[in-house]
Amino acid sequence: MKVTSWNVNSIRTRLDHVIDWLQANPVDVLCLQETKAMDADFPEKAFTDIGYHPYIYGQKSYNGVALISKAPLDDVQMGFADVMNTESVGNLDDQKRVISGVLDDVRIVNLYVPNGSAIGSDKYIYKLSWLALLKQYLAAQLSLHPKLNVCGDFNIALENKDIYTDKSRDKHIMSSPIEREALRDVLSIGLADACRKFTDEGGHFSWWDYRTDSFARNTGWRIDHHYLSPTLYEQAKSCTIDTHPRGLERPSDHTPVTVEY
Repeated sequence: MKVTSWNVNSIRTRLDHVIDWLQANPVDVLCLQETKAMDADFPEKAFTDIGYHPYIYGQKSYNGVALISKAPLDDVQMGFADVMNTESVGNLDDQKRVISGVLDDVRIVNLYVPNGSAIGSDKYIYKLSWLALLKQYLAAQLSLHPKLNVCGDFNIALENKDIYTDKSRDKHIMSSPIEREALRDVLSIGLADACRKFTDEGGHFSWWDYRTDSFARNTGWRIDHHYLSPTLYEQAKSCTIDTHPRGLERPSDHTPVTVEY
């Protein structure tokens, strides 16, 4: 099975890129983030026309996640509240950031983690609260699904080698010590980074800022991840980053990351 994560930064703007990529790389499940479209406005037909089943949890102008699957998915869940009680979720489902489904006894969880904007800001506090709830949510999923693939745009580079430079990273959003510790706490339930099974080297990036010609200079970050439960981690065969789509005209600032098991 091949599962790909891709923050497309607007599915309607990037639709041709996504369809072309999917036809050239017919993965089993494509997990999209930042679709930026209400469910009714999502271009479902473009995917059904090439034999895929779309599952959508959208939001106008912001956020939004989707699962695009070759085969129908079982038990598709949207948001935290499909698993957690509403009191613990509070307002953390107001932003559409979580969708999951089951394929061949693997629970695939697709996430768009909040960016946080700036250290100490209200959005930063929201991000930390969201990650704290994510830990509870994933623990509940793992208790039911020994094969768990958690993927998406995490908006956190866990190690300095996941960034083109380690200068001032303690003071930068997406790499502050508190964010990193929050993500490590999530992973402590028994999840491991699929990429690090196959390489311990730095320089493997999945996101390049639109500014300062960062893709051409390869000043990127690795913030798009696949985290696997122990059973699935043992079965993983590869984890690859396809940088080609980032070099297209009007690309997403992220590029596809694929795990195979």
